[in-house]
Amino acid sequence: MHRGRSLIVALALSAGLFMPAGTAQTQGHADRKVLDRIAPVYPELAKRMHVIGVVKLEVVIRANGNVKSAKALGGNPVLIGSATDAVRKWKFEAATEETTEVIQLTFEPH
Repeated sequence: MHRGRSLIVALALSAGLFMPAGTAQTQGHADRKVLDRIAPVYPELAKRMHVIGVVKLEVVIRANGNVKSAKALGGNPVLIGSATDAVRKWKFEAATEETTEVIQLTFEPH
């Protein structure tokens, strides 16, 4: 990465751990395995400002494993765009129906 800094992306797929009250997931499914993960780009502004943090995204995954949509549930606005752009390119294992997952990405420069 730029100037020896690296990006650690910690992935936490949780079946409800970070779901806000009143939000339901698709019944009868386990967490979907990520087959192809694209690391988010650490934004230049975040580098200059030494911004670190966690971005939580609600991701709707089609039955074929492609991401249908990704919506930010929380995180630093400087990091959300990069996290969302990367996760939209991810490929998940196929399932019998569309599912919703909550993904957490951690940005830390080293």
